[in-house]
Amino acid sequence: MNQAEKQSSQPLGLDVGTSRIVVAHDTDKRYTYESQLNAFLALPYSKLAESLLQRENVFHEVRGQEIVVMGNDAQRFAEVFHVETRRPMRNGTLNPQEPHALAVVRSIIARMAGKASEENQKLFFSVPAPLDEGDVGIPYHQASIQQILKELGYDARPIAEGLAVVFGELGDANFTGIGVSCGSGLCNVCLAVLSVPVISFSVPKAGDFIDNQAALVTGDLATRMRIQKEQGFRLNGFSADRVQNALTVYYNEMIAHLVESLRQHISSAQRLPKLEQSIPLVLSGGTSMPKGFLEQFLNVLRSNELPVKLSEVRVSADPLHATARGALMAALC
Repeated sequence: MNQAEKQSSQPLGLDVGTSRIVVAHDTDKRYTYESQLNAFLALPYSKLAESLLQRENVFHEVRGQEIVVMGNDAQRFAEVFHVETRRPMRNGTLNPQEPHALAVVRSIIARMAGKASEENQKLFFSVPAPLDEGDVGIPYHQASIQQILKELGYDARPIAEGLAVVFGELGDANFTGIGVSCGSGLCNVCLAVLSVPVISFSVPKAGDFIDNQAALVTGDLATRMRIQKEQGFRLNGFSADRVQNALTVYYNEMIAHLVESLRQHISSAQRLPKLEQSIPLVLSGGTSMPKGFLEQFLNVLRSNELPVKLSEVRVSADPLHATARGALMAALC
């Protein structure tokens, strides 16, 4: 087996997120990533449109009388036509109200991961932790993703998203601490001790909540809210800009809800291990990226003290890839 074949048969990490799907590779002991927006847009079919998309190398498939544009290209077309992209996933799992959901996710994963280079190549993929109100479709979602990967030839195993953050970020702490993934559909949280999950849960107020609520009060599209949020939003108080103010209001609500949920879950845990030393807490995910997020999180944390002592609270140096990196590390173990 040559060097290229050795690299291609290495285990993979896969973050199946509501907003983005990310694949992590281990290449010469260096992690590399590939991502696609987990979204699509359906256009009326015509031979001319299909030929133009093929010529421009746009990621698409023909489905009946529609052309389905997927991944990063979907956002580009949505901005041109000033419409919302459609989302295959909602609240961390496959969207039951979207008929194209499973097919689109299958196509994006197949395009990014490709077929396994050898039989039963190992791959760990992220799944959300249960909400307080129950799993809400998590078993179906997990089984569907696992089946897609099995058809591609992988030995695919699920890992809770919060635990993946622990694997990806807390190696220096012996995989002991709190991993938080602030994504689009959910915020996933895991408290682990020596890589063993002790508490794992998710909360529904996350990036999509912020975008949708801000869009309602400004009269703009949620897609536009997400783009503005990602391109330069700062969580540093109110200003004369109504979009900035709307995003600030709902970011504050999301952070307060996350911290309170964290406090309640740890406080109500019946078999919480005795932690003699303080533990780290790391934040990740696209929703944690705006400047000022960490400061606001710490402000809320000071008034909602947790039942465990924290040695540090930080945002991942690479928040968009933390979950995929952790899934890859789990696959390499």
